[in-house]
Amino acid sequence: MLCTALVMAGSLALTTAVVAHAYYLKHQFYPTVVYLTKSSPSMAVLYIQAFVLVFLLGKFMGKVFFGQLRAAEMEHLLERSWYAVTETCLAFTVFRDDFSPRFVALFTLLLFLKCFHWLAEDRVDFVSVGSGENSSKMAQKTPNPAQKSARISPEPA
Repeated sequence: MLCTALVMAGSLALTTAVVAHAYYLKHQFYPTVVYLTKSSPSMAVLYIQAFVLVFLLGKFMGKVFFGQLRAAEMEHLLERSWYAVTETCLAFTVFRDDFSPRFVALFTLLLFLKCFHWLAEDRVDFVSVGSGENSSKMAQKTPNPAQKSARISPEPA
């Protein structure tokens, strides 16, 4: 957790320094943006910052939709994600001519959707296994509504 916070703070500081340096050199918005997009080291820093922001967004969305992950869910997620990343890197070799920021963004979106799908699948499996045991216990405790109404209704005279 501390390492993640240090990487995030370092990335933010580095991005701030790069943007401030570019603005100091060019003194206007448009030339600063052109300088940032044409400079490879600047783009690398901006890509790292984008990766950190996507990571934070993924953590936030995971907390919102799934709450605290169980150990089994985390293990399945890590196991499946390594295979997905490997498969996608192999697919990159086919699409190496189309390698662009848009392509990387779509790849990242695909990976996030796969991860959330796997987490939802694990949760549904957990709930269905857990509810199978609980529903049989609940059926034993809950009386039949017809029997209950028969006990409450007065006897005909």
